[in-house]
Amino acid sequence: MSESLQVALKQQKQLQQHQKQEKKQHHYESSYHLSTKSSVSKQSFSTYKTTSHRLKTSVKTEKGQEVVKLSPLPKRARRTYLAMDTDKEVIGYVIPVFRADHDVVRSLAEAREEDVTEEGINYVAMRNLFVREAREALDVKVVKKSRTVQYRESMERMELSRTLDVRAELRKKMNPDNLNHPPEFVIKLRGQTVWEGKTVTLHCTVAGWPKPKVAWYKNNVLIDPKAHPEKYTVESNYNMHSLEIKNCNFFDTAQYCISALNVKGEASSVATVVVKRFQDAEEAGALDLKPHGFCPEHGVTFNATIIGKFEVAFGYEGETLSLGCTVIVYPTVKKYQPEVVWYRNSVPLKPSKWVHTHWSGEHATLTLVHLNKEDEGMYTLRVNTKSGFDTYSAYVFVRDADVEVEGAPVAPLDVRCHDVNKDYVVVTWKQPAVEGSSPILGYYIDRCEVGTHHWAQCNDVPVKYARFPVTGLVEGRSYVFRVRALNKVGLSRPSRVSEVVVAMDPSDRVRLRAGPLAPWTGMIKFTEEDPTGGVVPGEPTDVVVTEATKSYVVLAWKPPVQRGHEGVMYYIEKCISGEDNWQRVNTGMPVRSPRFALFDLAEGKSYSFRVRCCNSAGVSEASVPTEETIIGDKLDLPSAPGAPVTARNTATSVVVFWGASKEVKHLVGYYIECSVVGSNVWTPCNNKPVKQTRFVCHGLTTGANYVFRVKAVNAAGYSQSSPSSETVVVQPAISVPGNPTGVTLLEAVKDYMVLGWTAPANSGGADIRGYFVDYRTVKGNVVGKWHEMNQKALTATSYKAENLKENVFYQFQVRAMNMAGVSKDSVTSAPLECKEWTITVPGAPVGLHVLEVRDTSIVVLWEPPAFDGRTPVNGYYVDVKEASAGEEGWKAAHEKANRMKYMKVTGLKPGTAYVFRVRAQNLAGVGKPSAVLGPILAQTAPDTKEIYVDVDDDGVISMVFECSEMKAGSEFVWSKNYQAITDNSRLTIVTEKGKSRAIFNDPSLEDLGTFSCVVTNTEGISSSYTLTEEGLKRLLEISHDHKFPVIPFKHEMSMELLEKGLVRIWTQVEKCTSACEVEYVFNDTILSSGSKYTMKFDKSTGIIEMFMDSLEVTDEGTFTFNLVDGKAKGTTSLVLIGDEFKELQKKSQFERAEWVRKQGPHFVEYLDFAVTPECDVLLKCKVGNVKKETEITWSRNSIGIADSDEDAKKIQRKDSDLTFNIGKMSKKDAGTYEVFLRDDRGRDNSTFNLTDSGYQAVMNELFRVIANSATEIKVLSTEHGIILYSDVTYYHEDLRVVWLLKDAKLPASERVKPGVTGDQLWLKINEPTEKDRGRYTMDIFDGKAGIKRFFDLTGPAWEAAFEEFKKLKAAAIAERNRARVIGGLPDVVAIQEGKSLNLTGNVWGDPAPEVSWKKNEKPLVSDDRYKLKFEQGKYASITITTVTTTDSGKYALVVKNKYGTEAGEFTVSVYNPEDEENKGDKKD
Repeated sequence: MSESLQVALKQQKQLQQHQKQEKKQHHYESSYHLSTKSSVSKQSFSTYKTTSHRLKTSVKTEKGQEVVKLSPLPKRARRTYLAMDTDKEVIGYVIPVFRADHDVVRSLAEAREEDVTEEGINYVAMRNLFVREAREALDVKVVKKSRTVQYRESMERMELSRTLDVRAELRKKMNPDNLNHPPEFVIKLRGQTVWEGKTVTLHCTVAGWPKPKVAWYKNNVLIDPKAHPEKYTVESNYNMHSLEIKNCNFFDTAQYCISALNVKGEASSVATVVVKRFQDAEEAGALDLKPHGFCPEHGVTFNATIIGKFEVAFGYEGETLSLGCTVIVYPTVKKYQPEVVWYRNSVPLKPSKWVHTHWSGEHATLTLVHLNKEDEGMYTLRVNTKSGFDTYSAYVFVRDADVEVEGAPVAPLDVRCHDVNKDYVVVTWKQPAVEGSSPILGYYIDRCEVGTHHWAQCNDVPVKYARFPVTGLVEGRSYVFRVRALNKVGLSRPSRVSEVVVAMDPSDRVRLRAGPLAPWTGMIKFTEEDPTGGVVPGEPTDVVVTEATKSYVVLAWKPPVQRGHEGVMYYIEKCISGEDNWQRVNTGMPVRSPRFALFDLAEGKSYSFRVRCCNSAGVSEASVPTEETIIGDKLDLPSAPGAPVTARNTATSVVVFWGASKEVKHLVGYYIECSVVGSNVWTPCNNKPVKQTRFVCHGLTTGANYVFRVKAVNAAGYSQSSPSSETVVVQPAISVPGNPTGVTLLEAVKDYMVLGWTAPANSGGADIRGYFVDYRTVKGNVVGKWHEMNQKALTATSYKAENLKENVFYQFQVRAMNMAGVSKDSVTSAPLECKEWTITVPGAPVGLHVLEVRDTSIVVLWEPPAFDGRTPVNGYYVDVKEASAGEEGWKAAHEKANRMKYMKVTGLKPGTAYVFRVRAQNLAGVGKPSAVLGPILAQTAPDTKEIYVDVDDDGVISMVFECSEMKAGSEFVWSKNYQAITDNSRLTIVTEKGKSRAIFNDPSLEDLGTFSCVVTNTEGISSSYTLTEEGLKRLLEISHDHKFPVIPFKHEMSMELLEKGLVRIWTQVEKCTSACEVEYVFNDTILSSGSKYTMKFDKSTGIIEMFMDSLEVTDEGTFTFNLVDGKAKGTTSLVLIGDEFKELQKKSQFERAEWVRKQGPHFVEYLDFAVTPECDVLLKCKVGNVKKETEITWSRNSIGIADSDEDAKKIQRKDSDLTFNIGKMSKKDAGTYEVFLRDDRGRDNSTFNLTDSGYQAVMNELFRVIANSATEIKVLSTEHGIILYSDVTYYHEDLRVVWLLKDAKLPASERVKPGVTGDQLWLKINEPTEKDRGRYTMDIFDGKAGIKRFFDLTGPAWEAAFEEFKKLKAAAIAERNRARVIGGLPDVVAIQEGKSLNLTGNVWGDPAPEVSWKKNEKPLVSDDRYKLKFEQGKYASITITTVTTTDSGKYALVVKNKYGTEAGEFTVSVYNPEDEENKGDKKD
């Protein structure tokens, strides 16, 4: 019993411990599930990153089992592959991924943290369940039970069994081996077939744990949606993955694969996408127009139309070029915009610093910034909508910029970088089209590190080959490259820089990319990682020569398999064939890239090469040498292309075909050149090589003869030029017209129907000669055969189909014809019933078309409806709307009905597209609208010219229209009021090349109206001119002036006097011909050249002149010039009579005398005066024609001035200028001054009267200078008052100065007094008061009105001045009344001892001062010895009765009142005579 009891107690104790542990474990599990990041999960999935050497310890369990445990991990432990929990117990084993395979499974190692957390939580839950089950299995109970207890326990065991089954199922689910499972596609990809231009989406659902990584592939090539966002969109949500392919084209037909990968394995799903074209019969291009389909998203079918298209464009390098189109998307849906994509040579363009795109909602613009030849190509605008797309393409040519040196080559193009490594890159480029005046000798390659502006030349010797390996790069740095061409003349401009490249290992670059590089292979290798540090690398393998030219050789190899953890570098060795002397090439520094370029090899010799690896451990064995390589160019020049064949295209372009070069490797492309026949100058047609053997050469001169040739180019250089083509004339090609459109029923009767249609938009380059109509019957769904209705071509766009059966349905189609042939059939009309109409209103107008398209106006024309209704048509209404607007956008272009069959619609917006329709009206009402015309872009075409009116010299009035885009078969068609001119009696049409002239035979009111001219076989070139009554009158006036012309005079006839008294009579005509003649007439007498008269006529300037030596009495009368110039005439006259003639005669005689005077010494300028800024008065004159011998003398008051006179010092001469400096002027200087000139040629004198009026004039000028020198008025305050003053340069006693206050003259008084001190003018205001406030004016006489200076003595100026005055006045009063000693006291007093001293000082002060005395700075008091007195308030005295030596010292008389204190000091020296004598004896 005791033994069984012990066993029972032991089991009970174990059960209690187990329950406690279970509760604790349950609490641990609950708290653990509430945490998002557990330390166990982190340890279990991250311990493989660390390793350590750990000590083993053994611990016994409750059952006595020994469990091995490890010591704690050190901080810097080496990597271990054991997974442990927080108690450092081993719970699993982590399989390492070998580093060589790290790139393959990199995505597994970079699993997201939340995925790791989920895996850790699930694993802990599983482990805890496993521990509880194990402990339950260890519990054994041995007790003696009754039958009742046994039954109860049996039932409990059954319940426990069921619980265990449930837990077992849970364990299966929570077991790590069952929880982690490989990816599995729940829903696989499904293949799809779509129309081209549509969008397709592939869907699938993937299950797996850990969460698998997915990647999409197209034909086993990774799809990168970030690199092509406009094409692909990838989404992943809740294990559902999708790939959206936008705007599918033919090249999107492929096999698409999705690969899912996690640590348990890989799975993939494949689907095929087939993109079908709409028309199988026609081979469509990648950007061809596709049909529009219904868009269920918006419930409409979008129709995109591109109008206002850009033409073939030409630009020069360095310029900025913009291309633009107007896009109309109908119908307009709010907040919906189409996708606009630009392409160059079918490659989408991405915005960059060179390419800018803009979409305004209606206008798409592409701007090419700083054009380069790389920008040349076919540009395509593609507008994608939900229903389809529309495209438009045109070529852009980029011409070379002007070379810096004439004859130098132009810049290379298309610089690219290949095979980028750590310190090596291959740069390639394309040769330019123009080599210059001599062949290209080679190329220089420059490099620039990104972030700097320094370009370094990579090669010292120019390379001929268009491919060059650049070495010496620094790993991790970014570079750009450029290339320059060289010939005998010089260097070209540099090319456009390449794209930025980073010098780095290709494997590192791959590692930086997201996602795997290839589809999953289904195999992962796991192995232990062995330490390989400090191992000498193995030798490289697969060393090959990838490139070999006469300039360089490029080697490539594979890195060794054994290379350790650190990187390896390489040494390259070379050996001349036949020798065994291997030389190391890069002795200074090993290279890091498995590529190397060798230079400076001997051309023609054979070499072998090998490579060695090296690291810190040492240098490897050499690799297997390469095969022998002969140094030389391996790539030959291409052979010449076949002879070109040309075909006409447009008025400015030609299509050129040629045979491909037969012997060519690595063809870059072809350059096409053209030359005008006879010029022998070849011009490139393209500056970017093309690979196809067909090219359209644009920019040619219409009507010129050209020949063409082609040359091929590859990296080695240019081929020989092909033979020249045959001569071709640049003219537009003629083709069959487009098909007519809009076949409609205009009228129906019992047995006939009237049909109408619209002429084809493309006439094929020739006039439409006619139309053919076909018909067939329709019975239900059964249609009959087509039959011709007319065998003769119809000239109109309507036709009356007769002999039809009533109540039978018919279908019709129309074909157009020109000289090239018959077009395709139009779209078949709807079934039309031959049944008589009972409609009362007119039918729809037909034949709508436009002319004269301008920015703000368009002329719309139409033909009347075939069916007028019950009454004739009496007017029309034109409706207009913007093409992008809905049906509600229609509006009437006018209010009243228009009776004409044309109308000019104005008020349009430039650059906006419009559509038009016309409705006819009769008495019954307005009929149905016509078919819509348009869209038409309101935009004036470049080089558009208008009709202008010309009146020739014969007075003939004509209208002229010019066209520079004439094509073969183009004609000028004139019309009046937009109807053909049938009456040739009114106009005569004359056409010469690109100009047509409509001449009015007899202009009259019958010619009023609108005249228009259309150029056929062009894109609607037309213009009009409206002749109004007012305009006709003006033209008739001009015509009359031209028929009877009058020679216009620029200057009327006039006369002038010349030197010697010569008389010149002249005039000038505006224009004349060389045949113009002049008749000179005086009083009806014809004059001719002779001794008295001289005539001149300069026909180039139109100046007519007649000269006379002098005017005599007989010359009084009328002078006339009569001109005749062909049929033009002109007359002008000059009348010289009476007083006017006498005055001119006197002037003539005076001029004669003046000429005689000037033959000797004379005065150029007579004696006059001037006043200097310093107010000195100068008498001056200027002489001419003087010599050294000429005597010049001055006199004053008829008395000559001798050299010894004082006035002689005032005379100066400088060249021809004579001056007499009077100085400061006064009345004593008045008098008469004369200057005499005298020599053997003659004499002259000049006098200046400096008296009376002359004196006054000088004084007035002096006053003017003084007045203008006056400064602005300033203010000065004194103790007496305020002074206003102004400074002048000089003051003269006769100068009048007036002071005014408030514009009133100030009277002189003792209080307000003006005056002058030196050169200062002042006004003193003594004891100023408030009345003295105001604006003061100083008026200085300047000889005329006077000069004024102002000062506003108010406000702050007055307050400041007045305060200063009061302050100074108070100070003066204080100074005047302060106490002071004014005299009576000596400075020093010497007195004999024993004598009496009496000193009296005079003092002053108001009030009377207080007086005190001091001795040696100490006060003295009056007593028996010192008697101090102050009498009458003026006299202060001091008396010392008997002085002693002690009385010597410094005394002071101190006076003091309220204004101040002053001390009068003196020194008293008392001496003893005996002492003085004793001192004298001692000195003796």
